[in-house]
Amino acid sequence: MGPVTIARLTGAELVARALAAVDGAAAPLAVAFCNAHTAEIALKDATFARALERFLVVNDGIGVELGARLLEGRGFPENLNGTDFLPRLFGALARPTRVYLLGAKPGVAAQAAANFAGRFPHYAAAGARDGYFPKEAGGAVAAEVAAARPDIVLVALGNPGQELFIAEHFDALGARVVFGVGALFDFTAGRVRRAPHWVRALRAEWLYRLAQEPRRLARRYLIDTAVFLVAVLRLKRAGQSRSGAQ
Repeated sequence: MGPVTIARLTGAELVARALAAVDGAAAPLAVAFCNAHTAEIALKDATFARALERFLVVNDGIGVELGARLLEGRGFPENLNGTDFLPRLFGALARPTRVYLLGAKPGVAAQAAANFAGRFPHYAAAGARDGYFPKEAGGAVAAEVAAARPDIVLVALGNPGQELFIAEHFDALGARVVFGVGALFDFTAGRVRRAPHWVRALRAEWLYRLAQEPRRLARRYLIDTAVFLVAVLRLKRAGQSRSGAQ
């Protein structure tokens, strides 16, 4: 989709790929959940678009679903977002697996890790720390994470910060799989309430979150999504023009 290649995977296929990487049967893997905000940033920021080439990028949200349908005439097999996917992955673990949580406000990652450990028998807490560190300390933070010997690292530094951090420090983190997870820690720690299941089933969770945090999320969910869809329409027209010229 423009400069971003979004894989068409089911949740089961993504679980299988992540487990294969954790078990060493496949190469180490970085995963990005791409919503319309992420895609819109990539359309205007070439550095960020290049960083995403390091990732397996999967679809997150109604915005990229609409964009795919506009551009290619088909959507994705299912919606994949970190808040739903990571618990699914942890439930599929067949052996103790060390997980490190990096990001969010002080105390949030540790609480989220404790909650995960209480829910999933094979989730082994490797460590947790907040995301409040200067960019120049990124290398030291990556070394701190690696010292905990994680199999999986979850990074919650917001978009595009988390993807840029992972792309720069992936090898130094020493993990088999690294995910950029957005607001996952806040939800898991109980700091932010998720939409009811029926709202999520209608693909309207963004409206629920917008009502919770209108000042912070209005631009992302309204303006950035609209800009992204307009850009998709331009890409489609440009492709049609090239086809017509041949």
